[in-house]
Amino acid sequence: MTAGQRNDAVVFEAVMARIRVHRRGRGRPRTRPGRVLADKAYSSRAIRASLRRRGITATIPEPADQQANRARRGPRGGRPPTFDPVRYKERNVVERCVNKLKAFRAVASRYDKREYMFAGTVDVASIRIWLRDPVT
Repeated sequence: MTAGQRNDAVVFEAVMARIRVHRRGRGRPRTRPGRVLADKAYSSRAIRASLRRRGITATIPEPADQQANRARRGPRGGRPPTFDPVRYKERNVVERCVNKLKAFRAVASRYDKREYMFAGTVDVASIRIWLRDPVT
């Protein structure tokens, strides 16, 4: 968790290091997802390079200012990063989950000052959402 005025891209590396993708059968979880779906805020050169180094496919749209900067540089601007708009539509699942969490006032306004208390509030809200609408 970061301070309210701090952007999430600052802790992107730390979040990616903690990811565990559980396998269906036995075996330890994977630490490298196959693909990352992110919004335009994560379209920095450093984040894309980090994903490339780890062999993770990035589905991140390019902001208009980066497109204009690349076009202004002409042939030296390089190729645009690949982007799959059909895969990007799958991001709505995460957005809907965040919106369900924000329906809880304590999560949306973050009353808790300590990180562990806020994490507990998110856990309780997640449990209440799951009890109301279990996914099969």
